[in-house]
Amino acid sequence: MTKLFGAILVLVGALMFVPGIWLIALGGSWYYSLAGAGLAAAGFYYWKGQLQGAWIFGAVFAGTALWAVWEVGFELWPLVPRLVAPMVLAILAVLLVPSLNEGRGRKASLAAAGVLALGIAGFFWGMATPQNVIANADPVPVREVASDGENWTHYGRTPSGTRFAPFDQITPENVGELEVAWTFNHGDAPSGTGQDQNTPLYVDGLVYHCSPNNIVSAIDAVTGAQVWQFDPEASSPLWQRCRGVTYYEPSLLDDAPGDGSCAARIVLSSVDARLIQIDAKTGALCTSFGDGGAVDLTRNMGEVRPGFYFPTSAPTVMGDRIILGGWVWDGMAVDEPSGVVRAFDGRTGEIAWAWDIGNPAIDTVPPAGETYTRGTPNVWSTPAFDAALGLVYLPTGNAQPDFYGSSRIEAANDWNSSIVALDVETGKVVWSFQTTYRDIWDYDVPAQPMLYDVTTETGEVVPALIQVTKRSQTFVLDRRDGTPIAEVRDLPVPTTGGVEPEYLSPVQPYSVDMPVIGAEPLTEARMWGATPLDHLYCRIRFRQAYYVGDFTPMSEQGTLIWPGYFGGMNWGTGTIDEARGLLIVNDTRVAHLLQLIPRQEADALGVEVVGPHDGLAPQDGAPFGAMRSNFFSFVGVPCQEPPYGTMTAIDLTNRSILWQRPVGTIEETGPFGIRTGWRMPVGLPLVGGPISTASGLTFYSGTQDYYLRAFSSETGEELWRGALPLGSQSTPMSYIGPDGRQYVVVTVGGLNDIMGRGDIVMAFALPEE
Repeated sequence: MTKLFGAILVLVGALMFVPGIWLIALGGSWYYSLAGAGLAAAGFYYWKGQLQGAWIFGAVFAGTALWAVWEVGFELWPLVPRLVAPMVLAILAVLLVPSLNEGRGRKASLAAAGVLALGIAGFFWGMATPQNVIANADPVPVREVASDGENWTHYGRTPSGTRFAPFDQITPENVGELEVAWTFNHGDAPSGTGQDQNTPLYVDGLVYHCSPNNIVSAIDAVTGAQVWQFDPEASSPLWQRCRGVTYYEPSLLDDAPGDGSCAARIVLSSVDARLIQIDAKTGALCTSFGDGGAVDLTRNMGEVRPGFYFPTSAPTVMGDRIILGGWVWDGMAVDEPSGVVRAFDGRTGEIAWAWDIGNPAIDTVPPAGETYTRGTPNVWSTPAFDAALGLVYLPTGNAQPDFYGSSRIEAANDWNSSIVALDVETGKVVWSFQTTYRDIWDYDVPAQPMLYDVTTETGEVVPALIQVTKRSQTFVLDRRDGTPIAEVRDLPVPTTGGVEPEYLSPVQPYSVDMPVIGAEPLTEARMWGATPLDHLYCRIRFRQAYYVGDFTPMSEQGTLIWPGYFGGMNWGTGTIDEARGLLIVNDTRVAHLLQLIPRQEADALGVEVVGPHDGLAPQDGAPFGAMRSNFFSFVGVPCQEPPYGTMTAIDLTNRSILWQRPVGTIEETGPFGIRTGWRMPVGLPLVGGPISTASGLTFYSGTQDYYLRAFSSETGEELWRGALPLGSQSTPMSYIGPDGRQYVVVTVGGLNDIMGRGDIVMAFALPEE
């Protein structure tokens, strides 16, 4: 046994010593090479059966413990890769000491092994305990919020996009009694790069769901039975999804059908770039709209190759205007379809206005023979609107190509990654605010703006717009004119070390009065791994990359983007508990590695479609392609320390964190993607968004384990967990049904082909009396 253990120590020592020398050469820690040499020496003596092996191992273990505490202190997760595996080896080392010492010291050996085993048990107990951070334990004041009905008629429930349900039937006291009320199978499970990320609507007894290929189902809100289904027969080569549809009741029509059809409509944008209207009661096409019920969104766009342009988010209906932008296939070329935003007459489908940032003279359709300006920043997320002010608020994306700016038109620099307020009647810009200057990090504004009246430090109540971003910055603006309510400062950022220093902005905007969530600068010491070996691997990858903090310039060496372009906060947005003045958001903490590839080399690599954010972004027409990858260890775990996703409540009155907790366990996925069955709350990357209710509950389902969860909005405590058959990537919704019961509905489409796909809509409610 001592020979086998000795061989293991020699092998582990070699695997630490040789890469450890590499890490030293990169300017990193000396620990791994020194510890590797010590383990190899200890293994040599264990192989020979000599007691010196135990003494050498003991010295290495003691040094490891001192080094670990010196580098990261006593924080649990950072200590795991530094101490747990060495403690396992230490148990074996001490148990074998009697074999090296002619049978002497057996009791002491067993005692030492027991102490080490208790230490490991302590680590695992700590890892199994949610690390909830309470920053303010004072009671949260609650005000009454007037009910505005029982429906959920917009993507964010109301035009304000706060995802706040003013219902109090399900409470923190009875939420544990929730049970499945009904399930519905829509028949269009996602495949390939498709995902079911739909937040359904509820209007007057019907739930409306839209599947990845835009099949719309009307579901009885009490029984879950299908009322009707509409299939637009839409297809796209990738990125099939429908995050929402919109409910629309047109103003009086002179030519309205006598049978009352299409008095209420569902407005749908499809993955093959059509804008479609169907009767909300029957699912029949509203043929008076557009050309037989649909408008071709590729008109006046020039060449649109399959999959290069279509809306993924719900259309915005404001009065009789239908407003929408579109998603473009990121990073493919300089010459991609336009990011134009258009408003259509909701009754006829005729274009009302267009906002083309590359040519403001085009305010409806381009002149004959011309197109909307190509390659401009787009609006792929969901706008919000304020009907009283007559303003619609657009979250803009990046210009093309994503990761190289010098090939863009100049107008793109004024509008990328911004919030832009347009007059809904004319489409003219009223104000704008830019969240990232000259964005080459894919930091487009991904989330729907949230409109909520905040109280300033002077006691003034101001109509605000709250915008969360991929950068983990939260901007709070006066929605009347775009003036920051929470202070914003332009702070210096690096511009050297990349391929285009003359292009970059020397400053970037920071919301200095609002908490920054999970975006502390990376260091070698913050690298992580399940074992010392993948921990070492991640430290080497960190040292190989170019990283000098926020907004590190893009380089041929390979730039580390942190926060990554999945966020921070992403399209799931957040929720505002309007009764308590709390902004509640989920975030993702995954870094990305981006390497610029010279044009000739990029052309030789070609393009393999594995997804719109993976692999090579060719950036045709620019001097560089871009190779994109997650910054993961070789076991498939993010290279920085956990958590990788949290839920956070921010008090909007004092602008501080009320609570924060990791969300998501490794029950369904762990290292190498293996299902562990262990509910260890690491906090995994999150998708979708939360909703909040008047009773003080926050519901969330977008974890990598299979649950719909309910948290206390005031403390962050997990109060209930309802099992789902598969993973969910959607934002839940809630309504009061015709039977008077409050329902919480979530779509369950699965995560990927390995973890399973589904076509399920599920409703939860309290038991019937």
